[in-house]
Amino acid sequence: MSENSKELRQISLERLSSMHYRATNPEGATVEFGQGEGLMTPVELLLAAIAGCSSIDVDAATTRRTEPERFVVTAQGDKIVEDGAGRMDDIRMSFDLAFPDSEEGRKAAGMVERIVKLSHDKYCTVSRTVELGAAVTSSVVQQD
Repeated sequence: MSENSKELRQISLERLSSMHYRATNPEGATVEFGQGEGLMTPVELLLAAIAGCSSIDVDAATTRRTEPERFVVTAQGDKIVEDGAGRMDDIRMSFDLAFPDSEEGRKAAGMVERIVKLSHDKYCTVSRTVELGAAVTSSVVQQD
């Protein structure tokens, strides 16, 4: 028997200037993005979200053993434009991790491949949503 649950997640987005935005979550954490010098684009935020989601899973599991000496994750993908419509394809992540040369470090290193696979297959909501797809709808609030 499977267990199903539903929990609303939400952000609000505010325009700061031309093509510069701030997203805020209910706890007040913010991230600025857009198009222009010094800003991450929405596609880069998508890649960051995918990498961040799996990184959290790997970090939580491995740091129960020891702190990593190096923890770098690269996410990349190909932007495809078909008939004028853009999308991302072939998104891939590379985990570059190093742990101390100790019993705890070897145990942590030995967990990485399994945790990366579990994150992809089960735990990472972001990459699972991208792979499985989700309905996206928009509405416009009518001003009086």
